[in-house]
Amino acid sequence: MLGKATSENFPVAPFFVPRAWRADLMAVYGYARLVDDMGDGDLAPGGRDAELLGLGRDRADDRLAMLDALETDLARVFDLRGPAPRHPLLRALGPTVHRCGLSPDPFRGLIEANRQDQHVRRYGTYDELLAYCELSANPVGRLVLGITGTASPERIRRSDAVCTALQIVEHLQDVAEDLARDRIYLPAEDMARFGVTESDLAAPSGGAAVRALIAYEARRAGELLNEGTPLVGSVHGRLKLLLAGFVAGGRAALKAVAAAGHDVLPGPPKPTKLSLLREVGATLRREG
Repeated sequence: MLGKATSENFPVAPFFVPRAWRADLMAVYGYARLVDDMGDGDLAPGGRDAELLGLGRDRADDRLAMLDALETDLARVFDLRGPAPRHPLLRALGPTVHRCGLSPDPFRGLIEANRQDQHVRRYGTYDELLAYCELSANPVGRLVLGITGTASPERIRRSDAVCTALQIVEHLQDVAEDLARDRIYLPAEDMARFGVTESDLAAPSGGAAVRALIAYEARRAGELLNEGTPLVGSVHGRLKLLLAGFVAGGRAALKAVAAAGHDVLPGPPKPTKLSLLREVGATLRREG
């Protein structure tokens, strides 16, 4: 999402957002990328991040230890009486947190999602996947609302639907990449329903059963996007355009998946810039 899905399907902080929002969005994005890179083992080589967080460079490959150290450093962001955060990305996050009055809970949720990734590599049910998205995706939408001062219970509910949809879309685009990391985000109950095995997901291209499964999950993601889209119409100005872009990114990605015949195994189907712009326009017309 802002950590992954939205960064791939729509710019994180487009040129048209106010400068103050852009700085705050990029601070949150930097944090989200750091957490995801720790969870995926994609940190820059050399162990510099581990050293910054007070761990030895030899601990850089211990993902759980890194996430624990990051959570400790996150607490320093919210403790104005204690020492400053050790990691520069968390020091950059501090002004955003305090200026916008952000809660630590969304930031902790992103860490917990990446902890979960270290020991949960399969999801039995759709509800289990939604619970994971509550940690891995929904916090970012809540942070965007917090940064822009527009949070309300109804907007948070709509935002959660959009963010979960974007996370599921990303999972559909990245089935092969995730499997290479020994992770499957397609619910096992759905795989069984469509007669899809893990070996089917490891094939160079998807057979009829795999494509039917992906189409089914894509429809679910589309329904979530529909549920969340009224969020766009509830705000005004540049924020409306920003949120329309997030929704449009999901819709354009779903159309790219459909255009590929729902065969995502050769590689992630990506929307074109033109298709994204068309979806932005369509979303704004519907929610204007």
